[in-house]
Amino acid sequence: MHDTTGPRSARITADRLTYTLPDGSGIFTDLTISFGRERTGIVGPNGSGKTTLVRLLAGELEPTSGTVHRKGIVAVLPQDFRPAPGASLAAVLGVAGKLAALERSERGKASVRDIELIGDDWDLRERTMAILARFGLAHLELDRPLHAVSGGEMTRVALAGLVLQRPDFLLLDEPTNHLDAGSRAALYEFIESWPGGALCVSHDRELLRRMDRIVELSLLGVRVYGGNYDEYRAIRDAEDAAAKRELDSARAALRLAEREAREVRERQARRDAQGRRNAARSNMPKILLNAQMARAQQTTARVRAITEREVEERRARAAAARQRAEVREQPRFDVPSAGLAAGRTVLALEDVSVCFPGAGRPILENVSLRIIGPERVALVGPNGSGKTTLLRVVLGELNPSSGRVRTLPRSEIGFLEQTGAQLDPSLSVLDNFRARHPTMEPTPTRYALARFLFSHEAALQIVGTLSGGERLRASLACVLAGPVPPSLMVLDEPTNHLDFDALHSLESALRSYDGALLVVSHDRDFLDAIGIDRWIRLP
Repeated sequence: MHDTTGPRSARITADRLTYTLPDGSGIFTDLTISFGRERTGIVGPNGSGKTTLVRLLAGELEPTSGTVHRKGIVAVLPQDFRPAPGASLAAVLGVAGKLAALERSERGKASVRDIELIGDDWDLRERTMAILARFGLAHLELDRPLHAVSGGEMTRVALAGLVLQRPDFLLLDEPTNHLDAGSRAALYEFIESWPGGALCVSHDRELLRRMDRIVELSLLGVRVYGGNYDEYRAIRDAEDAAAKRELDSARAALRLAEREAREVRERQARRDAQGRRNAARSNMPKILLNAQMARAQQTTARVRAITEREVEERRARAAAARQRAEVREQPRFDVPSAGLAAGRTVLALEDVSVCFPGAGRPILENVSLRIIGPERVALVGPNGSGKTTLLRVVLGELNPSSGRVRTLPRSEIGFLEQTGAQLDPSLSVLDNFRARHPTMEPTPTRYALARFLFSHEAALQIVGTLSGGERLRASLACVLAGPVPPSLMVLDEPTNHLDFDALHSLESALRSYDGALLVVSHDRDFLDAIGIDRWIRLP
């Protein structure tokens, strides 16, 4: 349902919304939530339904039951924005037809249909160029095909196209995934000044600090937290601590109830035995003895029933508390020591340049970098500045055009690819580990995987069935838990597409790792969390 109205009264409301997948599993059940002109961040584990919710609110999916009411114009930025091959910038922005009509009008050749198409947009070209400049895209030509632009530029093009629609609501799905620091800063400024409503699915903590409230999707349902990310995190931390205390209390109460039940059974068994001995020595008529024993047995049964019922109630309470705690608990695993000596040279680059054939200028020019011991170094710079190229040189995948490279043997360098790309999704965690470390004996292999919480049956899970956090943990196990833990870890944008659970697990693992780090990331919160010592900026 869609109505057009002014921005002040614009609203999206989901009323008793239920959405069921074709396999019968439900994502939302009887969800009621409303969005006005505030900025809302949507967070939750991968697979919890964040993107599905955005598509339902936008009208791209039909709910199984319930309704979505929309007042105002809604514009959507999908997570993977892919324009048609060969499409021009104007076509992707959605203004090609109107701009062509304006050109015909300027030449005095506009038709009635052209005038109708232009409507009130006689300033469209100027407005388009102003919006492109706002997103740092003034260098792009409107008739230029977009196949050559970077992922970050493509995201900014998509955002500019949304703004040109003059929407009342923006629905943004992971808008900062491919943006460099400068583009992220421009997006943050844009969101802060946006006069309409905005819903942002994101794990970008800096973006979420610009939100007015946070909506969390989890196995516990949908929760709404007033305030930005930092306020949400403080409340969540308090809830996590309370859930842990409740679990500890429930477990203690269960142990007490089980001990009391055991003592009741033991006392009653002693009484029963004593009663039988007394009956054998007594001269009381048999009918009276039987009645007395029946009453004793009834009392025993009643006491046992009460005690067992209390045990079951406390067991149920402990199970519920455990479920609440497990949903919120971050997995903790044991990262092996790299044993890196403090004075060992890990990496030495001297005047390294890389120039690809046909390129107008070198992508890297006279870059020098030295890493000694367990230093933690971040490579930063705009997209296209050569950060990933430099990592390929370090990994031995690319020879420089000039300069010297001295680094560790490849077996001492670990590389963590995005989203667990080095894992075969058709194999188990164990088989992936064996493929990477074929000479490792079975017992050390089992121990290595257990350090990363893949014990017994867990190690036999097929990688393609794992959650994002589990897949990350499996990747870390394969990289870090081999016979010789790497002395240098290389990471290229490792936080892209990670939910908060996986992100916090990665941060925890890298904080525990005692080797050297060389990291490319635009996520300042992540770099701060893993304790970066030195920042190297590429121009």
